Amino acid sequence: MLKFVKKHLESIVGIEIYPILSLLIFFAFFVILFWWVFTAKKDYITKVSNIPLELDNQNETEL
Repeated sequence: MLKFVKKHLESIVGIEIYPILSLLIFFAFFVILFWWVFTAKKDYITKVSNIPLELDNQNETEL
């Protein structure tokens, strides 16, 4: 089965660029995510992490 697919993929001109682009996009996404995590302000992280607790408290008071 793999030989069948590999044979057809080898016949496509320029197909070798797609795995390289996929790896670069994958790597860039995680580098940007890693950078964002370390540069995010602690106030913002605290505010966002408390959102589920605030919503839970609002639901209890409505009942």
